[in-house]
Parts: sequence; structure tokens; C-alpha cells
Amino acid sequence: MTQTLYEKVGGEEAIVKVVDYFYSELVLKDETVNGFFKNTDMEKQRRHQTKFISFALGGPNQYSGKSMAKAHEGMNIQPVHFDAIAKHLHDALAHYGVEEADIDTALTKVASLRDDILYK
Repeated sequence: MTQTLYEKVGGEEAIVKVVDYFYSELVLKDETVNGFFKNTDMEKQRRHQTKFISFALGGPNQYSGKSMAKAHEGMNIQPVHFDAIAKHLHDALAHYGVEEADIDTALTKVASLRDDILYK
């Protein structure tokens, strides 16, 4: 039986660490994108992101948040912002030893949401 990427990276426990690092060490320190999170409940954001990334990596579908388009409505996210977040996700996954091929798989799934996120 083939292991999902979710299982390969260590499941929810590992993804929680990746998400924490993603926000604490990368996103919230990046002036390009940290303004989007100025009035955000970061604990709630981390929980949503953990569920979303878990789902994106083939884990259980626990994500019950708004659609990507609805969640980003009114934010006017530009390509430079999307690319910065994708790079931070890459770097967070790499920081925890996820193989480059697996990171590429994850980022391909994230990239498929680009049109639902940009310019909303």
C-alpha cells in the first residue's frame, strides 16, 4: 500500500510544526505579506492552515473553512504575495526535512488554487 505524502512527512504532528515555523519564522517576519495577518487570530489561522495542508498532502479531509475564493475576498492578493507564501511553505517543509520532490508535489497542489486566491 502506498503511503500518502501526509503520512510520509509524519502526519498531523509534523504538519503542526511546519505550520508553526511557516508563520512564526517566515510569514510574520516578511513585510511583503505580514500585513495580511495584522488583524488575524493566529491560533485559529494555524489550526485552519494545519487542516488545509494536511488535506493538500493527502491526509484526512478535516478542512471545513471557507472556499479559497471566499477566504481571500477583499484581500487583493497579488502574484508577488502568492509567490512569497508559496516560497515560505517550501522553506518550512524543507526546514523539516521534506524531500524536494515531495515539496514540489505539495506546491503543485497549492498552485492549483492560485486563480481562487489572486485579485479577490
